[in-house]
Amino acid sequence: MKTRLLIPAVLRKYSNDELEISFDGDTVGELLRQLKQVNPAVYGCICDETGRMRKHINLFLDNKILRRDDFDRKLEPGVVVSVFQAVSGG
Repeated sequence: MKTRLLIPAVLRKYSNDELEISFDGDTVGELLRQLKQVNPAVYGCICDETGRMRKHINLFLDNKILRRDDFDRKLEPGVVVSVFQAVSGG
């Protein structure tokens, strides 16, 4: 079963307005490597040039936040990965 990566509205201009992208990877790191190949623009919004998650981005696995250094985390079949951008300002 594929893992679904939900694309937030603010990043859809980089995904040709796709709401989600499906992947076969077993870990978060594999999902991100596949994303870099199929959609480097969305990947670049999530990860920096060193491959680390950008500070203003959070990934959630079925509504549970992913630690920033947990790219080895196993993805259960059918899990939904959501991308959230931090909101700040005054």
